[in-house]
Formats: sequence, C-alpha cells, structure tokens
Amino acid sequence: MNPAAQTPEPAPAPAAPAISDAERAELRRQGILLTSIEELYNWGRSNSVWPLQFGLACCAIEMIAASMARFDIARFGSEVFRPSPRQADLLIVSGTVTKKMAPQVVRLWNQMPEPKYCIAMGACAISGGPFKQGYNVLKGIDRYIPVDLYLPGCPPRPEALLHGLMELQAKIRTQPLTGPAAPAHLRPGADGGECVIPDFGPHDLEPPHDPARWQPPRLIRTE
Repeated sequence: MNPAAQTPEPAPAPAAPAISDAERAELRRQGILLTSIEELYNWGRSNSVWPLQFGLACCAIEMIAASMARFDIARFGSEVFRPSPRQADLLIVSGTVTKKMAPQVVRLWNQMPEPKYCIAMGACAISGGPFKQGYNVLKGIDRYIPVDLYLPGCPPRPEALLHGLMELQAKIRTQPLTGPAAPAHLRPGADGGECVIPDFGPHDLEPPHDPARWQPPRLIRTE
C-alpha cells in the first residue's frame, strides 16, 4: 500500500470572522478604512450626483430653494446643477408635464449619459396631480421614462427633496457592479436607457405611452 495515500488531508483554514458595522466604524475613527472596489466606486458616485438645471412648474421653486443657503444641497454633493444634459446624471422632473412638453423631457433624458437617475417630484410629475383630468396634461412621466424615486406632495418641501436625494444615494451605494441589477452601462446588451420620444398626433401623443416602460393597470371586475 502506498504510504502517501494514507496521509490525511489538511483541515481547511477557518473562515475569517466578519467585521461588524460597529467595528468598522471604530476602525474608521482610528484612521483605518476597510472597503472594496465596488463600495468605493459607489461611494464616489453617490456623493457626486449632478442634477440637470431644468424645471417645469411650481415644484421647480422648491428645487431651487433646496440649493439655497438655508437647506444647502451642497452638503450632499449635488450643488452642481449642470446646464447641459450631457453633463448631468439626475433628472428631477419638477412640476406639471404637459403633453406639449413631454417629448422635450424624454429627449433630455435620452441625451443624459449612463448611469442616470430620475426623481418624479410632486403629484403632477407622478400622476398628473390636480390637472389629471385635463386633456393637455401627461398622467405621470413614468409612462415614457423610468423613475427611480417618487416624491409626493403638492408641492413637496425642500426638506422632502433632500430626503429623496438621500434615499437615491442609498440606492446607488447598494448597486452591484455585475449581474442583472447592475447599472445599464455595465450590463452587456442593455439598451443604454434610450426611450421612445412621443410625437404629436391628431388627438394625443403617439404613442400614448411607451409599452416597454408602462402598461395600464388591468381592472378585474367581479359580479
């Protein structure tokens, strides 16, 4: 019998114990930072979200107020409101989206580079608000572009916008860099965020919504 065949295999090395959040925070206070490439990458992205310098209606006044000294959106790294969509990564749809303006909003979204995010600010941008029954108002911008965060209110206060920005930052910090949940620009074969730009038809926008983005709810009636 071969003596080497009887040699027992070495026991696997014990797994390193996981570091708790409290221990990680204590190490950070001592000047020691433990992180990963993914965490560092998302930390940088979440603290440098640049909104587009763009407003639609009364909610835009609250968005402007959030950038002033009293509320100071600069504390969150988003004080750089870019005048060009090619330099912005956050579209804040702030106000009523009329059907005349909807194609321009979608066109601005398509011109923004990936990764990009959208906040529907106020009841009008979410569902049409008090003008929902109007023939000239779009009943939600999510019919044409993907919305990452809905901010209800009529209008929401600047504090609400800051809270929404913090929630968006938390979403960015937890985004993986691989797999189906990764940002579109890191997923092979992704469409790059291109959305259908509606055209002015004889009676309504054509198409009335992007079928790939939004479908009307089905009403199931029972006897």
